[in-house]
Amino acid sequence: MKAIFRKAALALMGACAVSFTANAVDFNTDWAQFRRYAEANAALAVAPDVVFMGNSITDFWPGKMPEFWAAHPGFVGRGISGQTSSEMLVRFRQDVINLHPKVVVILAGINDIAHNNGAISLENVLGNIQSMVELARANKIKVALCSVLPCDRFAWRPEVQPAPLVRRLNAMIKAYVEAKKDKNLIYVDYYSAMADENGGLPAALSTDGCHPDPAGYEIMQMVITTSLHPWLK
Repeated sequence: MKAIFRKAALALMGACAVSFTANAVDFNTDWAQFRRYAEANAALAVAPDVVFMGNSITDFWPGKMPEFWAAHPGFVGRGISGQTSSEMLVRFRQDVINLHPKVVVILAGINDIAHNNGAISLENVLGNIQSMVELARANKIKVALCSVLPCDRFAWRPEVQPAPLVRRLNAMIKAYVEAKKDKNLIYVDYYSAMADENGGLPAALSTDGCHPDPAGYEIMQMVITTSLHPWLK
């Protein structure tokens, strides 16, 4: 009988080992993509005036409108396509604080709504954004906290209806900024300048209803430069 139990225990241990191996974390995976900007950060000779922290909308901006970035050499982009607010928060120290900018422009939330990294409540998305703001302000970095851009559909997640969630998250972000009463924290309202009647980006500004094309970026550039002018003049 003891031999039978021993064989059963060994079999169970073997099954657990196989299961652990199958589900083991790949410790070589750069989950928050620290490597993406590591060399660029190290190569900065002087502290930037403004760091733009974000996702694909920030990531694609220099490629879509290079003349804007050429005209503002003190601006650096630290967007990573597909990232959620959780991933941005994890790399915030490396890609923002350690660069010692005067200002950080934070644009986050749309990929959380798309559940790119799993389901998350809007309250927890706001919490991640608030944590980035608090880290920045603790390090004497001014914050331009942006509305999520309008989006009424996800090509990669068609079952999600983002428009009402975007409106709700933006209302939460705006209320947070207003409640803080911090002259070094402002709300940047891209949404109102860009949304169509469905809460998406119109065809004149986007090909997919979510990501801006050059015409969309022109509006964003006008909004952000106007917003930052008092801090950078």
